[in-house]
Amino acid sequence: MIRGEKVGLRTRQDSDVQVFQAELYQDVATRSRVDSCPWRPLPPEAAESPAAAAAPADTKAYFSVVELSSRELAGEAMLWGVDPHNRTAHLGISLLPGFRGRGLAADVVRVLCEYGFAVRGLHRLQVETLADNAPMIAAATGAGFTVEGTLRRSAWVYGAFVDVVVLGLLVEEWAR
Repeated sequence: MIRGEKVGLRTRQDSDVQVFQAELYQDVATRSRVDSCPWRPLPPEAAESPAAAAAPADTKAYFSVVELSSRELAGEAMLWGVDPHNRTAHLGISLLPGFRGRGLAADVVRVLCEYGFAVRGLHRLQVETLADNAPMIAAATGAGFTVEGTLRRSAWVYGAFVDVVVLGLLVEEWAR
């Protein structure tokens, strides 16, 4: 487990899958805001289900987020699109509804940065989030990310096109 001040990131376990499926994936409106693919009804055991335990791969790293004080499952975190040649990756998090608003997101982002920079040796991490996702933008900027631009009306979200904000952090900007 990689530990921050409030959260730890651990390997996703089979017991996490049912929780992620019920609380994150089945919430169609919210899931449509965090995924670049359209929502489809998938059972948790389907290999393509985002809730399923991911097989190890060099291009992605999926974690379960555990709140350290309660030892409860709080959400998921990931590095995806890892490019070992350019040493870059994308960062994403999803907290379970009961754990939102507790200040955990900023710690999750910091721990993912530690994993990406110190463990994986990456040079750049990037976040893409909807322009109205103030909690994610605050968590990323609080961890040192810089807003690099806005992709105007580039995401189709539950019936409308919306803007996406791109944030980036270079290893030399990272404050451990």
